[in-house]
Amino acid sequence: MNISRKFCGLLTAAVTASTLVFSSAESAEFPDKPIEMTVLFGGTANTIAQLLSELMSAELGQPVVPVARKGGGGAVGYSYVVGTAPNGYNIVWNSNSISTSRRTGRIPFDYTAFTPIARVSTEIPALAVNPSTGWESLSDLQAAVKASDRKLKVGISGKGSFTHLTSAALFDAMGIGDKINFISYGDGKAPVELLAGRIDAAIQWPGQFVSYSQAGDLTVLAVTADTRAEILPEVPTAMEQGVDVNISMWRGLAAPAGTPPEIVAALQDAARRAVESDQFTEAAGNIGFAKAYLGAEEFGNVIASDDVFYGALLSKLGLAK
Repeated sequence: MNISRKFCGLLTAAVTASTLVFSSAESAEFPDKPIEMTVLFGGTANTIAQLLSELMSAELGQPVVPVARKGGGGAVGYSYVVGTAPNGYNIVWNSNSISTSRRTGRIPFDYTAFTPIARVSTEIPALAVNPSTGWESLSDLQAAVKASDRKLKVGISGKGSFTHLTSAALFDAMGIGDKINFISYGDGKAPVELLAGRIDAAIQWPGQFVSYSQAGDLTVLAVTADTRAEILPEVPTAMEQGVDVNISMWRGLAAPAGTPPEIVAALQDAARRAVESDQFTEAAGNIGFAKAYLGAEEFGNVIASDDVFYGALLSKLGLAK
């Protein structure tokens, strides 16, 4: 009986040890299969995601596959990823939209449903108009709108979208928020709509406007961050023009909450090396975004702070639910 018990004890210890060794080896091998990166939007977001996925694939030794899951201002993609296993094989190319989607009632969970991995980039929204308006500054636009009997037609990517939020905040700060008619045109169509005269103004990413601005086909009046956009260095900020608005878009990576720290670290390091690469630096200059790497902990602090900011802003604008 004692021998049997001793044998069973030894066998149990051996099985436990082998299990621990196997689990450790399995964890150390991450990733051992392709990783899906859910992409929430088209346009610049998709372009950056494609490059980031290629660079991270090279770093990790396994494909990082970008998969478009667009719709609902990010709600479709977030809802998919939050329902996947927290094992690092499903990540999301996230943005400020995690807060705007939650605060406008599009998703039933908030940013805490995800584990931050790394912030990768930032983009500064720009306001453009058709040159036929004759407007050269925010004060020109403001004066014209106040003197007109009709509302300004402003194009947005969709109700509750980041462009809608930024536009509403800007025009509210200019004192003309009650004279705006928002018109949804979908992603990436701002220049076309402006050139056709179907809208009077639009806020989008500088990369969409730069070639039109250089050709004289569109006039960019302002950017909404506290610093100028490198791709449009001659365009002043709203703050430089006396309008107190400071809004920019960050983009980064997140995984479902509960993803093991060692897996987050592996993904974080791959993202960091990708951002530091010459290819990513070149793309930033060509496309019109800024490299803005932050590790998981610092990125998490930014997300939490932003959630408070956008909650207050959406409530002020009557867009919160």
